[in-house]
Amino acid sequence: MTSSLRIIVTGLVGLYPVGGVAWDYLQYVIGLARLGHDVYYHEDTWSWPYHPLERQNTADGSYSARFLADFFNRYAPDLTSHWHYLHLHETSYGMDHATFAEVARTADVFLNISGAVAIPEELSPHCIKVFIDTDPGYNQIMLSERFAWSENVDRWCDSVANHDRHFTYAENIHGEDCLIPKLTYRWKTTRMPLVTELWTPLAEPPAPANAPWTTVMTWNAFKGQLFYQGVEYKSKGSEFEKIMELPQWVSTSLKVAIGGIKAPLDRLADSGWQVVDGPETSLTPMHYQEFIAGSRGEISSAKHVYVAMKSGWFSCRSACYLGAGRPVVVQDTCLSRIIPVGKGILAFSTGREAQAAIETVESDYAMHCRAALELANDLFSAAKVLPRMIDDIFANDN
Repeated sequence: MTSSLRIIVTGLVGLYPVGGVAWDYLQYVIGLARLGHDVYYHEDTWSWPYHPLERQNTADGSYSARFLADFFNRYAPDLTSHWHYLHLHETSYGMDHATFAEVARTADVFLNISGAVAIPEELSPHCIKVFIDTDPGYNQIMLSERFAWSENVDRWCDSVANHDRHFTYAENIHGEDCLIPKLTYRWKTTRMPLVTELWTPLAEPPAPANAPWTTVMTWNAFKGQLFYQGVEYKSKGSEFEKIMELPQWVSTSLKVAIGGIKAPLDRLADSGWQVVDGPETSLTPMHYQEFIAGSRGEISSAKHVYVAMKSGWFSCRSACYLGAGRPVVVQDTCLSRIIPVGKGILAFSTGREAQAAIETVESDYAMHCRAALELANDLFSAAKVLPRMIDDIFANDN
């Protein structure tokens, strides 16, 4: 697909105005625009946004609006008039509602990343509505079981069904051993697009030898128990237990920027982890980049549901580490059968394997940094990921 398209990209940046979330969603906007498409960011979740300074949800949308405006002013000034944050489904920030409605009426593609945004009423009937599953396993179980503890679950499930195409970050979803329920959807795979030009400058200078290995994480993001066919699938904290004692096994320092419910901060510190506040580390997009640039590499577990269901998921955050020339040591979700591992990316299943992987990287750190950059460009570059996704959206096999 080579012709220019009018594309609406959605996300959760206004709902969670922190650096890591901004990079997860807004690189789609920038990447598609740099391919020559007419791209707009739109957000309408009907929900009170989180205020990271007040550390609570708020009825005021002004902080979220300033956050979005600052991001585009700094990283994509050509798109400063191409965003629309509809706060609580009532108040428009950025574009006015009438201007956005005209965009919606003439859009070719509606790219609903994470599926949390309501489909605009004004959307053209000819516009292709695309759901992108960024939380595989969790989303499919929710579609199947419709847990009452999930707010507005029926409305969300109905919205997912109302999309024309369904993509997922579970790149092993068609593998024989993948346990994710496909339901009635024809899942196509995709991955995080990285605007590499915004990350490669961070690769120089390389991290000093005493820089810590780091990650940014939420201990438990689930609001209730996630059961499917008699098995409970959990969030990230349960898998982090496998590397809890890792600081005692390696000579390098390890740091975790952490948020979420009931994170065992004292036990992490007692185990040797440097513990810092996750939201503060990611307060702005620049804070997030500075944290990654100050890291020797990433060491991270994955959500239990990703691992246990053999999803093949790879983290958006890890892609950013690679883009900054930082090697990643990450838990294997069956990603190792899809993505080349061993140089720049090393996968582990046990704590001792994580130890060995860090030691392997440290034995030839410069080589693994070069490999990280190469993988970022070869596997995650928006210039490669997004054209393939557009082609798949318009493919004749839909």
